[in-house]
Amino acid sequence: MPQYHTLGQIPHKRHTQFRKPDGSLYSEELFSTHGFSNVYSLIYHLYPPTLIKKTLEPFSREPEVVHQRFLKHHSFKGFMIEPEDDYIRSKKPVLVNNDLHISLAAPKKSITDYFLKNADADEMIFVHHGSGKMVSLYGEIEFGYGDYLIIPRGTVFQLHFNDSNNRLLVVDSFSAIETPRRYRNAYGQLEEHAPFCERDIRKPLNLKTYDEKGEFTVMVKKQGIVYPFIYATHPFDAIGWDGNCYPWAFSIHDFEPITGRVHLPPPIHQTFEANNFVVCSFVPRLYDYHPQAIPAPYNHSNIDSDEVLYYVDGEFMSRKNVEKGQITLHPAGIPHGPHPGTVEKSIGQKETRELAVMIDTFRPLWLTKEAMRISIDDYYKSWMEG
Repeated sequence: MPQYHTLGQIPHKRHTQFRKPDGSLYSEELFSTHGFSNVYSLIYHLYPPTLIKKTLEPFSREPEVVHQRFLKHHSFKGFMIEPEDDYIRSKKPVLVNNDLHISLAAPKKSITDYFLKNADADEMIFVHHGSGKMVSLYGEIEFGYGDYLIIPRGTVFQLHFNDSNNRLLVVDSFSAIETPRRYRNAYGQLEEHAPFCERDIRKPLNLKTYDEKGEFTVMVKKQGIVYPFIYATHPFDAIGWDGNCYPWAFSIHDFEPITGRVHLPPPIHQTFEANNFVVCSFVPRLYDYHPQAIPAPYNHSNIDSDEVLYYVDGEFMSRKNVEKGQITLHPAGIPHGPHPGTVEKSIGQKETRELAVMIDTFRPLWLTKEAMRISIDDYYKSWMEG
């Protein structure tokens, strides 16, 4: 979890008079995704963040679920999701349940003529292709290939891309996305055995205060519906802020893999956790070094979780014929394991160059219309020889 951070101007004491040069008060806002009992930030605005001029017609972005009950291994060609100009419409939910939505997006244009606000969910945006800047009233975060952007629910933001070639894996989490508890001490600091530390977490920088009046569209998503609000002042009017609740970035390339003499289970790759799911990072690493080690994973029974793997780059040791942007779904209830020939092939190998994001959910995922459109037929037969 990010540590205390501050940018801009703030008063000496919270909830006290903080005045502009003309003598009027700045408008203080408490921002928290846990009510008043957990992490929060205090933001000081030029104007009250409540100045709504009008609302426009809402529209739905609810996933079209086609299968809630199924028991079959699936795979999907993620790069078959077509690029679209608009970010909101480019975001296609493929695997969903009541805890999270996993989406793919290929936006061609930056978000510049409106602002986004997800009132339902924390967002994790994994950048597969593309680079740019995430801008919010907290400041700016530059991003590029391999970055995770963690955006607390309720954050108003924009994404400014450097070009039109962008591929994103997006998770909407209906609970807070945090670092794993087992890697944090009682004070919230990441411990020595954690695979990354606070130095790897990139916080907002370059706070810019926009003193502008007019009409500013904020697209607020709530319960799958997008509500356009027209505000009278620019959303990024903060003169300063401090606290522990803000967007941040972490690169998959800064994840330090944990290795051992024999094959270690997937929890060693865990990067984030939320209610009823975890996110893991598979990165280049040395293989197991027992003289008779089998580096490929053993067959395992998925009894308590659905396993989703998003393939980013490199050659994945336990899978055949996977490509960038491909997704595999191994549902709870039936075992899965390495493809034929990959176990023997792995013996004697010294390292792997694979890069992938894994999401394990502890309640079943549902398949959407978009998922079935990019589904690979007969993937469930891929363990059969010949």
